[in-house]
Amino acid sequence: MAGPVTAHQALAAWLEHLEKERRSSPRTLEAYGFAARRYLDFLAQHRGEALGLSDLGGVSQAEVRAWLAHLRSGEHPLSPRSLSQALSAIRTFHRFLDRRLGVANAAVALVRGPRVRPGAPRPVSEDQARGLLAEPGLDPDREDWEAARDEAVLTLLYGCGLRISEALSLKRSDAPLGESLRILGKGSKTRIVPVLPAVREAVDAYLAAAPFVLSPDEALFRAKRGGPLSPRHVQATVQALRGRLGLPDSATPHALRHSFATHLLGAGADLRSIQELLGHASLSTTQRYTQVDAAGLLAAYSKAHPRA
Repeated sequence: MAGPVTAHQALAAWLEHLEKERRSSPRTLEAYGFAARRYLDFLAQHRGEALGLSDLGGVSQAEVRAWLAHLRSGEHPLSPRSLSQALSAIRTFHRFLDRRLGVANAAVALVRGPRVRPGAPRPVSEDQARGLLAEPGLDPDREDWEAARDEAVLTLLYGCGLRISEALSLKRSDAPLGESLRILGKGSKTRIVPVLPAVREAVDAYLAAAPFVLSPDEALFRAKRGGPLSPRHVQATVQALRGRLGLPDSATPHALRHSFATHLLGAGADLRSIQELLGHASLSTTQRYTQVDAAGLLAAYSKAHPRA
């Protein structure tokens, strides 16, 4: 069978490549697919005809800029950060077209996106993190095993610095946990993270209470009806917990990962070690946590110094 012949068939091939070969997360696939479909639809409308595969090689810088302007001024205008992410998705799409389908386009890579000032991560405090970890067990409406499961998942995020997708990718064969855990992260990069006794104990408590018998290859964390636990459940759980604890909207599951890094930095860990533990490809990404730590020091100084 010949390769894709339409732009949308090329898009489908790219998304399959991201899912099967790059092992991109469902969230990334959804975001990239959404951006690329809007891009192709805009080009088709702009040119007044459906696009073939070869047409993508002739997309000009002016057309990409027009697409970005359309996103910036539409009914639901995108922020500079979202525009930058959309452009990044399109550049990745065109690299795939070049390397896999032989359709090169040098113009797209030359388009400059909007300037985006990277924001500092918004971690929760140590006391807030402890509250989030303890709160599931205080909910009288949850079964004991569900509370133990939620506590185990959140403990993995805070105690090991895992992403939600990484925690939920653990298999039954991974538990009981040892002193370290091999994690397959973004871009199929493997890293080793140490496992604290508190993390092992939380996972052991969940295993002891869980009502399911699982095969070694099945997902470790299960939903109420027995299927694999979804990221949406974890997000909804934390949303409910922060409401009960009176925490801000920034107290998300991912904030626990930020807190893992920030609290390690505050305790004296070096940036390179934190980079390895988090699985960041670039040290510059990890350096954002120094902004948080410095902000915390200034806040403590302002609060405690008699001349503040």
